[in-house]
Amino acid sequence: MQNQKRHHSAMSAWIRALDGMRVANDASGSVLCAMLDDLASTHGDELALLGDGESLSFRELAARANRYARWAIMQDFAPGDAVCLLMANCPDYVAIWLGLTRAGCVVALLNTNLVGDTLLQGIRAAGSTALILGDGLSPPVAAVAARLPTGMRVWLHGRHGSECWPAIEPELARQKSVPLSTTERPVPRRQDRALLIYTSGTTGLPKAANVTHARILEWSFWFAGMMDTKPDDRLYDCLPMYHSVGGVVAIGAMLVKGGSVLIRRRFSASRFWDDVADGNCTIFQYIGELCRFLVMSPPHPKERQHHLRLACGNGLQGDVWKEVQQRFGIQQVLEFYAATEGNVSLYNCEGRPGAIGRVPPFLAHRLPVALIRCDPETGAPQRNADGLCIACDQDEVGEAIGQVLDRPGPPARRFDGYTDRCASEAKLLHNVFATGDCWFRSGDLMRRDAAGYFYFVDRIGDTFRWNGENVSATEVAAVLRAFPGVVEAIVYGVTVPGHEGRAGMAAITTNTLFNLADLRPHLAMNLPPYARPLFLRRCRRLDMTGTFKLMRARLVEEGYARAGDPVWFNDRVTGRFVACDAVLLQSINAKTRRI
Repeated sequence: MQNQKRHHSAMSAWIRALDGMRVANDASGSVLCAMLDDLASTHGDELALLGDGESLSFRELAARANRYARWAIMQDFAPGDAVCLLMANCPDYVAIWLGLTRAGCVVALLNTNLVGDTLLQGIRAAGSTALILGDGLSPPVAAVAARLPTGMRVWLHGRHGSECWPAIEPELARQKSVPLSTTERPVPRRQDRALLIYTSGTTGLPKAANVTHARILEWSFWFAGMMDTKPDDRLYDCLPMYHSVGGVVAIGAMLVKGGSVLIRRRFSASRFWDDVADGNCTIFQYIGELCRFLVMSPPHPKERQHHLRLACGNGLQGDVWKEVQQRFGIQQVLEFYAATEGNVSLYNCEGRPGAIGRVPPFLAHRLPVALIRCDPETGAPQRNADGLCIACDQDEVGEAIGQVLDRPGPPARRFDGYTDRCASEAKLLHNVFATGDCWFRSGDLMRRDAAGYFYFVDRIGDTFRWNGENVSATEVAAVLRAFPGVVEAIVYGVTVPGHEGRAGMAAITTNTLFNLADLRPHLAMNLPPYARPLFLRRCRRLDMTGTFKLMRARLVEEGYARAGDPVWFNDRVTGRFVACDAVLLQSINAKTRRI
């Protein structure tokens, strides 16, 4: 009986999602930013976005977005021009990208942790000469001001202007809040770019992924159907809004159905249940690490005195999954897998703990996903005598790929690529199961069981995930090599008990110029917190010959606990690298050491 209920619930979710797509496609070519005025007419003074210091009704959100659209036009931004947005989570973050995209601009959502060269690389990848800068985020931009693109214009949001940069609010106040006419600026086409969202992919520095208006609309209506959102739903969103889930999916899925979103700047385990209970939230958007922090936290008086009916997100491990539901009394978990730029999408509507999702048989033609065998050392796909890829058997680990259409079809089946053409081509695999076909490479290793459920195993290549962020090993290694005294560096991820993903570890060789005490400030100047290596291993030599991949594999296997070389721990408590001795190792493995 229980299995029948789960099957019925899952089928209903799929049907709602498909119905949502039909509604989106029947919307006469409209896009989300242009639908905002209709949503304001329908829901009026009902709350849309709630923040720490400001809340916006649907009417106020539409008015604010219209002001931003006219501000963009007054700045002579042409359709297709890119504007960078570097701002912490807040309701106005949404109003900015909705308004600017209505004016035809492409908004590049910059990671607020970026500093130094990685920040500059993100701005340059967007091809932008304009930046809206949130309160408190001036220092990293000021530090690279002399190297910003020629003609770069910067506006400060949420504070008074400076000698260098004007405040945006006075300019915004002079703009009208009524809906834009098509004579002022035509409504963008669905195939036009709306956003640039940065992803590390599997190798190299962060890449700017193209996100079209069609994809935003599809995400919004698809997840609205999957989550069965209604006007009385309120979603708790503390995920970074520069990512697709926290900044687009969580927002759009609520707005299109008249629901609301409670926005917080960051996750706080101590504040979570007060926010959720007092804010009357019915849904919360998670990443696996967030849920693990919650179950590791001491009991909270409101952890069962809430109205949550659904937790939706990705990366929730099976052991934590069960405790989240049992301890906190949450009825349903909707785990999914997707990539900002990709077309591999999986949904676990049945609530099977540990599985990232599946494609039901009746949708296999619409969402074709496959697993292929890969070389464990190089990550290259294995091919048969005919030159075609080899599909994995049941429970065999392989790379997940999704077929790319070369004809018009749902945005989820397309690959819109990055601003870098070479990077885009590197994500495509040709002649996979038939001559001439094309598939998107996810860069993720998975296995599929007899029932068709997929399970995440690991990432291919030089990227690993830590604290909900993709860390580029190539980028971190380059920063290490730039430090005086570091001769060579290999960066990789290692597992740590009680933590999702993999913590950064670096194996380095050094010369007499190396000074460990100065390394931590160097890393802080050039890397976001989540990318700074947690463990540092000093080796006598690193094999950089043809066995380099084997060397990395051995380093990963030995981790921080079985290394024969000196290992230091990047200790947040003392603010320095400390020797990884037996006592420290015991506290880390016992999960009593702050990571």
